[in-house]
Amino acid sequence: MGNVDREEKQIKFRRELLDISHLNMPTFCEKCQGVMVFKGVGEYKCEDCGHLEYDDYGKCRNYIETHPGATSAQVSAGTGVSQKAIRQMLKDQRLEIAPNSHAFLKCESCGASIRYGRLCKACEVKYHRELEDEARAHKPHSNMSGFSTKIPKSEEGAKRFTKDW
Repeated sequence: MGNVDREEKQIKFRRELLDISHLNMPTFCEKCQGVMVFKGVGEYKCEDCGHLEYDDYGKCRNYIETHPGATSAQVSAGTGVSQKAIRQMLKDQRLEIAPNSHAFLKCESCGASIRYGRLCKACEVKYHRELEDEARAHKPHSNMSGFSTKIPKSEEGAKRFTKDW
């Protein structure tokens, strides 16, 4: 009993993971069962019969192109893509909230209203500056020596090891 519940949880987790990170990519053609080949921008084409299919991103993009200014609820209803996946695409900067929309995302750092991504421009710059400062702090010092072809200045080519036999 315990193993069955555990396996069901694992299957559910994998489905949720695939739903977000892979955006329900078609792998086999629904018409002829041929292999679907990625053509770009969420579009897949069957290598056998030429049938076109779209992943979740492609479905959302096509819907938004034909229905400009649609809300995430409308996009979800029109495409069958979950609103969770649509929010993830907004955070991943694959989609953008329309400029005339009253809905916004919130910056994860300061809480400012943004149309896409996780951080506002100011917080993004701040975040990258902090990463650069951290990289500088961990940069190897120039006065350290290790295994190199350069002779350290203090030894001036003298023998370091001699046999004492």
